[in-house]
Amino acid sequence: MEGDLAKSALHRGVGVALWRQIGDEIRRGIGAGLEDENGRLPPEAELAARFGVNRHTVRAAIAALIHEGVLRSEQGRGTYVRRQKRLTYPIGARTRFSAGLEGQVRERQIELLGHTHEPATATIATALDLRPSEDVIRLEMRGLADGVPVSRSTAWFPAARFPDIASYFAEKHSITEALALSGINDYRRASTTIEARHADDTDTRDLKLSPGAIVLVARGINVDGDGRPIQYSQTRFSADRVELTVSAG
Repeated sequence: MEGDLAKSALHRGVGVALWRQIGDEIRRGIGAGLEDENGRLPPEAELAARFGVNRHTVRAAIAALIHEGVLRSEQGRGTYVRRQKRLTYPIGARTRFSAGLEGQVRERQIELLGHTHEPATATIATALDLRPSEDVIRLEMRGLADGVPVSRSTAWFPAARFPDIASYFAEKHSITEALALSGINDYRRASTTIEARHADDTDTRDLKLSPGAIVLVARGINVDGDGRPIQYSQTRFSADRVELTVSAG
């Protein structure tokens, strides 16, 4: 029965590699009885039979999960679940990267990967209450916790109001401090939406993930004290390294 259920969960010809689907099934099975009391996974041959695929496909899935830090391999003993606590990132009215990870890691850092001046798309214009194609400044950033990439974010700001936001961020490595230099001493999160999806090529590269790894995507709009939108952002978190908690305050 268990094997039949596993086979039925796989979808061939849908554009998602079988090894990636099996990796997702293994991830879901962790903590739900897939591993034994010592955290050891069943042998490759048993997993291959359970999923109805060859051992090479199972081996590719396991290799990806080892790369992502979900599993570890012990020579001559087998594959084990890597017991590690995920970071908790709170999303609330005053979401801040550095403060959100305080007490969980020794070092927190946000890198500026790039920036550009561009016309707003319809989605960004609506989020920032701008006219269609009005200029915005886009920042591409990566968040590190003790040197490990945990987030990859893209943020847009109205260019007319924040012409120097990129240079301020490059100097301070902090959105809060960059906004303070721009005259915004406080701001709050007006809305947040969260979804899960497979990582795209950019996320795979910058978060050092295997192709098709799961990321949590948080889209948010920040507003100033008068309720005017000042920032629209899309942040991708590695689902195996971070869990998101949402509060109303």
